[in-house]
Formats: sequence, structure tokens, C-alpha cells
Amino acid sequence: MYATAHLDLPPLVHARGLVRLPGSKSISNRVLLLAGLSEGTTRVHDLLASDDTRVMLEALRTLGCQVTRHGEVLEITGLGGRLKTREAKLFLGNAGTAMRPLTAALALLAADQGGSFELSGIPRMHERPIGDLVDALRPLGCRIDCLGQEGYPPLRLDGGKLKLDAPIRVRGDVSSQFLTALLLALPLVSEGRALVIEVEGELISKPYVEITLNLLRRFGIEVQREGWLRFTIPQDSRYRTPGDVHVEGDASSASYFIAAGALAAVDAPVRIEGVGHDSIQGDIRFVEAARAMGAKVASGPNWLEISRGEWPLKAIELDANHIPDAAMTLAVMALYAQGTTRLTNIASWRVKETDRIAAMAKELRKLGATVDEQPDSIAVTPPAQWRAASIETYDDHRMAMCFALAAFNPLITQQPVPVRIEDPRCVAKTFPDFFESLFDVSRARTEDIPVLTVDGPTASGKGTLAAVLAQRLGYHLLDSGVLYRATALAAIRRQVGPDDEAGLAELAAGLNLRFNADQVQMDGEDETLALREEQVGSLASRISALPAVRRALFELQLSFRQLPGLVADGRDMGTVLFPGAQLKVFLTASVETRAERRYNQLISKGFSANLPDLCADLEARDLRDKTRAISPLKPAQDARMLDNSQMTVDESVDLVLGWWEASRPFQDGPGR
Repeated sequence: MYATAHLDLPPLVHARGLVRLPGSKSISNRVLLLAGLSEGTTRVHDLLASDDTRVMLEALRTLGCQVTRHGEVLEITGLGGRLKTREAKLFLGNAGTAMRPLTAALALLAADQGGSFELSGIPRMHERPIGDLVDALRPLGCRIDCLGQEGYPPLRLDGGKLKLDAPIRVRGDVSSQFLTALLLALPLVSEGRALVIEVEGELISKPYVEITLNLLRRFGIEVQREGWLRFTIPQDSRYRTPGDVHVEGDASSASYFIAAGALAAVDAPVRIEGVGHDSIQGDIRFVEAARAMGAKVASGPNWLEISRGEWPLKAIELDANHIPDAAMTLAVMALYAQGTTRLTNIASWRVKETDRIAAMAKELRKLGATVDEQPDSIAVTPPAQWRAASIETYDDHRMAMCFALAAFNPLITQQPVPVRIEDPRCVAKTFPDFFESLFDVSRARTEDIPVLTVDGPTASGKGTLAAVLAQRLGYHLLDSGVLYRATALAAIRRQVGPDDEAGLAELAAGLNLRFNADQVQMDGEDETLALREEQVGSLASRISALPAVRRALFELQLSFRQLPGLVADGRDMGTVLFPGAQLKVFLTASVETRAERRYNQLISKGFSANLPDLCADLEARDLRDKTRAISPLKPAQDARMLDNSQMTVDESVDLVLGWWEASRPFQDGPGR
């Protein structure tokens, strides 16, 4: 998962390949709660690993459920409808799929069995209305106090006395999660009587209620439904575990890759595994909307394959009430359509993780689109001219994932632009590896993938600076020195002489390296410390001047230029490997400073060292590197010079990031 402050997406031009979806959020949290309320042990397969499921699991543990993991299978031993913990404070983040049903279940159990619970979340959760659910529960005898603003979390649920002799009424026109919460909770108090829920107003997001009814059936509760206005919980309902439950892939998450295929899968399809035409999720109907816009979609049990059909896409007008989450993807697909796309009956967007109608309108305008925002609809007309934009995500996972599709703009404009996604970490709510999956199936022109190079002499701090820059930008890292050091280490161990150019080149071509954070593996073994030995470094400096070795490693180094970008560290990154890099930094420091740094580094790792000898060695290396016939050490003509003799690592990083930002095209657009 990308943990950077922002992530820059270069222009994307193709999509093809395989995506395996994470488990459905809607199914995952419903299954977790049902398992927690049931008698017996439920084995949950393919559960979504995300912020929402994490807070639900923490809540279940706090309430007394036994939760154990066996590989990829999660075992939950439920409460059997009886409270084990009578008092608790539960923090539920921004997970509406945890807050709403837990409120209903704990309010009813506290009123029936006695108990006191406080439920809270992040500030945005305290802005998401829950008053209609509270209004439905209070007449049943549940004591519920809103601890902040009336009608909003945080909440205190503090006992009461149940009164269940009349139908339970709940509004259905704000969020289907209120009805779902009651459907999940009322079987707990159905002893001796059937319970009736009557929905006031038109029920929105009906497919999500279908998911709830389907899962209730699997856990032993057959709810009787009269249209979408009246639901009856049978008398003496009891939750019983079905044993094993498999969570299907998230259909809402599939929408982004369906869209990517519709936009850019020309030579081969995008294949999505984890959801298919037999899905129980309403958002699978996103496929119908994608086809209406021009996509070619094939499907089977648990898979979809999407290719581009008509191009540009066709604008559509759609009542999107049945696919409220996935419909956000259509608003970004509208950027690639001829005409104006209008999505209606989406008022529920305004009470999600953010006000999604307002947020979508604001960010689409930054890209150059014309947007008509209404209380319950949005209309999008593509840009006449695309603009590079920094997209705010409002701590809303779907904003981040939707707007990533704007990076495919080279397919529709002659002047392609990159797209910046602020706070990409927010996708952890439902799809922690979303951007990695997107990059796996996307292609960009090599020259459009940004590169930042850090060149300089030995012990100038290139590696440290480059590693931190790559981490802060979310880019791949190329430490070219490690490649030469790995060749040198292999030569020492296999007794290949420093003058055996052909033998050394063969070793270089066959390197089996793997970079993992601060660890370097060679042939499956951690060689991080061995690669830093002085003997290895000295030989690496000698063999790096050999033409055959350099040729063997040249293509390998170029292959590191992958989405979303690259920070390349070495002595000729900006002059030979990546002469067209967007920013080239030539890092240096005095010989004395570099020797002292190397000395401290070696001593800290348990190696013996002598400061005068290190100074002499560095001076000799500098001379050798500057005077070698092939790629002598020198700054590129357009390199930014940075003498860090008197600077900390953080100061150097901040300075270079400032230069990098100045080179980026993002500006505040009219949406800001």
C-alpha cells in the first residue's frame, strides 16, 4: 500500500492483464457481524483486509467473540445472541458498515439484557447522519444518547426496556444501511414474537438490502418481504453458523478495472477474478452501464473480461440509485464520452465518506470538465482541454480510485497530462493494494514515466538520499551501486579475477537480486551487510569501468523505470542511463566529511575502520572515477548541484523535494 502524502500518476495509454479483487466490504462486515452474533464457529474465507474490517474485528473481540486466524481463514466463535461484555467503548473509524449495524444490535441487546456502550469514530463519521436509525430504535425502548450533535455519532447506548408490540418504522430514502442494521439486529430479540419493519419513503440502494437478506438466509434467518416496504422477522429467530463462508470479490472495486478495460484494453482484455455474473452484489450491474457506454464485457462464474468497444465512449443518462458506489466510476468515465453524461437519484452520495456529489464536481472541474451539480444528480461534459490536476480525496477511498482513471487521458487528448492523487493511503478502507493492481495492468510510454536521478561520488550519501526520496514519492528505487557491488561480491565468492572482463560480465548478466525495503537479497539470501564491505566496494569501483560489465547491467537498470516513477542512484544516472530525467541531482561533500560518514557507518555495523585510510581511499576512487575512459564521474549539464557537507539527511531531502515540486505541472484549478 502507498503511504505517501500524494501519488503522481503519469499518463497511461494501455490496459491489459489480470486483477484479483479483494473481498467485498459490504459482504465482509455483514459476515463478520453475523458470525459474531451466531452460535458456533464460522470459518470466513477470502475476507477483505481493510480499515473497515479491522475496526469490526476489534469491536467483536472487545465484545467477547473469539477470533483466530489459520492462514488465510479467519475463525470466529460467536456470542450466540448473549452479551459477554456489558460495558465497552468501541472506536469504529469511518466504517458505516460497522457503526450502523453495531448501533442497532448493541442498543437492542443492551435494552434486553442490560449493558452500556459508547460508539465513536473519526471526525467525518461524526458528520454522517444516523438520526433515522436512532429514531427507529428509541420507540422500541432503547436508551440512546447522541454525545455530540443530535442525530449523529458518537453515541451512548445505555440499557432500556424493550417494547416490541408494534411495527418498527424506519426511513428508507437516506441510507439503506439503516434498514440493514435493523434486519441484522432484530432477530436477536425475536423470542416469542415475529417482528415487522415498515419502510417509510422509497427505499434506496435496494441491491445492498438484497445482500443483507441473502446473508441472513445463510445464517438461518428467512425474512419475509412484501415488496420493499414491509419486512417480517420470524418468531424465535436464532443465528446459527453455516460453518464456512466464502466472501466474493468486491463488485464496487471491480468497477475501476471494468472502466480501465473499457478505456484502454485494445490488444488484450483486462480480466477480473473474484466476481462474475453470479454475484449477489448489486454493483455487478455496473457492467450494464459500462456496456451502455461502449465496453465489451464477457463474464462467467467468478470472472469478467473487459475490452474497449466503441470509442470514444457514449454519454448516458442513468438513474444510478441501484449502484450508488459504482456509479462514481461512471462520472469519471464521462470524461471520455461524447456529450454529457447525467447520473440521477444519487442523493445518498451526500451522506457517504464525504459529500460525494460536491467532491466529484469540484475535482472534475479541476481537470477541465464542465459539471452541473444538483441536490441528487450530477452531469459531466468532458474537458475541451485537459489540465494537470491535484485531486483531493477527502479521506474517501472511492474518490482516490475513481480519479486514478483520469490518468488515461492520452487516449482522448493530444496534450496528455499527469494526475496527482492526494492521500492515496485512503484506499486502505476497501482496497489497500489498489494502486499496485492498477499499475500491474496499466502501461505508459517509457518517456512519460518520471525519473529523478541522484549522482555523485562515493560516500556522498547518494543511497540514503535516493532511498528516502523514493519512499516519500512512492517511486521505485534503483541503486546502481548495488548492482556493481553484487557483481563484485559474486566475483569474490566465485573467484573470478578483476581482469576477467568476460567472466565478470557473465556474472552481471545472471544476477538474481531482490530489493525489499532496506534489505537486498541475492540468490534468496540477505546480503545487505556483505554488499557494504570495503573489499566489495573497492572491487565494484574497478569493475564498473569495464565495458562488458556495463553493457550487461545497462538493460537491467533501464528496466527499473516502471510505474509510477523511479529514483535512480548512481554515478552516471543523469549522464548515461537517464539523460532525459525530469530532475538530476549531483550530490557531493568534502572528502573529510565523506570519510567521517563512512567511518561512522562501518563502526556502527561492527566493521573495523581507519579514518586516514578512508580519506586516502576516497581520494583515489574520486580520481579513478573522474578519469576513467567510460562514463567518467561528472555532473550532467542540467544537474542541480547539492553540497550536503553541512546538511542533515532531512534537510537534503526537503530541498530536493522542493526542486521536484517546482518541476511538476500541477496547479490549482478553478475547482479549488
